[in-house]
Amino acid sequence: MTKYKEIKGTQIEVLASDPSNPVEGQVWYNSTSNVLKGAAATTVGAWATGGALNTARSEMAGAGIQTAALGFAGSASADTESYNGTAWTEVNNLTTGRAALGGAGIQTAALGFGGKTPPNNKQTITESWNGTSWTEVADLNLARSSAAGFGLQTAAIYASGVAEPGTGQVRNTETWNGSAWTEVNDVNTARESVAGIGLTTAGLIFGGYQASGGPKSALTESWNGSSWTEVADLNAARPALAGAGTQSEGLAFGGNDPTPSFSALTESWNGSSWTEIGDLNVGRESIAGTGTQTSALAFGGYVGPPGVTTATEEFTGAGSPLVQTFTDS
Repeated sequence: MTKYKEIKGTQIEVLASDPSNPVEGQVWYNSTSNVLKGAAATTVGAWATGGALNTARSEMAGAGIQTAALGFAGSASADTESYNGTAWTEVNNLTTGRAALGGAGIQTAALGFGGKTPPNNKQTITESWNGTSWTEVADLNLARSSAAGFGLQTAAIYASGVAEPGTGQVRNTETWNGSAWTEVNDVNTARESVAGIGLTTAGLIFGGYQASGGPKSALTESWNGSSWTEVADLNAARPALAGAGTQSEGLAFGGNDPTPSFSALTESWNGSSWTEIGDLNVGRESIAGTGTQTSALAFGGYVGPPGVTTATEEFTGAGSPLVQTFTDS
């Protein structure tokens, strides 16, 4: 029998974690998960199962990239977990546990803001993550949850969302400069359970509810650093979805869609329109996401009875190496 070394001229690599940038044809043995893996080029974008969260939650926030991510809060929890591309590790908790908050930044420098605590108390709390622990910093001007949060630890946005009962959905947009929040121009259409991606100078929000509990929205708005402009709608109107990427190269996935309620739908944004691509393996709403259009991470969410999930999925865009696990069959 011909051996791998005779074909490739080298032994199979033994690695503690999957390589961050595998190339087509690369093969390695993951000594942490004890499985043999390889990389093959994809012709279309696809989702693959990743390491499960330690604690099942919905309405989480995320920061970072697919191979170095942070997932925090959700289901009124203060739990924070760090992802290395293979597995989640529990790290230090937020100061205040909450759900439906905004998230921004990278794995070692993140920001969590707004959200709600039981039973449905909207929050202005902002916390900064230094790679080890969370510290409370300056509050939002308006207490709200279920808004679109995106950007960096030192330059973030929180747009639209729902405020205290009696106020309802709001159009407010606030920007963070690393030390304080400032109110800027409103979004065109107030929504809650809306997703957002990008930076404070070039962002995108999409989906949501246009009134509490409905109707579901397909609206997309683009931010140029000073004002919002309506652009092309999602193909499927849905709230409680997540996103990854930038204003010109984005991804929208999951959410609450009538057929079925817990959507697996994924749509890709090219800067002018949305295109439906490969579905998630686990349809869910109130899902969290981070990463890029071609290398995204989806985690947590609500899947209906029995409830919240630990499921994590990794998206690989067309033309990129897709990690595959080898079996004896």
